[in-house]
Amino acid sequence: MADLPRPQPDDDARPFWEYVHAGELRVQRCAACGTLRHPPRPMCARCHSMDVEWAPVSGRGTVFSYIVTHQPVHPALVDRVPFATVIVELEEGPRLTSNLVDVAPGEITIGMPVTVVFERLDEDVTLPLFRRA
Repeated sequence: MADLPRPQPDDDARPFWEYVHAGELRVQRCAACGTLRHPPRPMCARCHSMDVEWAPVSGRGTVFSYIVTHQPVHPALVDRVPFATVIVELEEGPRLTSNLVDVAPGEITIGMPVTVVFERLDEDVTLPLFRRA
């Protein structure tokens, strides 16, 4: 079976993946105005500051949107379909795209409470996934 594609973070996203690998969910926070943002980027869209820090977030949120994939789009997904890709709105506000695990596709609802779980693929890669809270 083929391996799953690995995240390829740029300089802005690298800290996010390092925190995830350590079992922490953090998002960028503008050091000037305090706005939380995800995905990571170099400049705050609110105040245009380039000063950034990484704030821990709870990992709790709700399903904002989702899609169920039935056709494998990569050889590594042949035995994994169907699976749900979700946009999770965290309690703190930012939205993350991830996968929902341990929930049958027909049971997923908009607004469903979820919480983050960390799945270690190997020594180098950990994924932030979500499950029903």
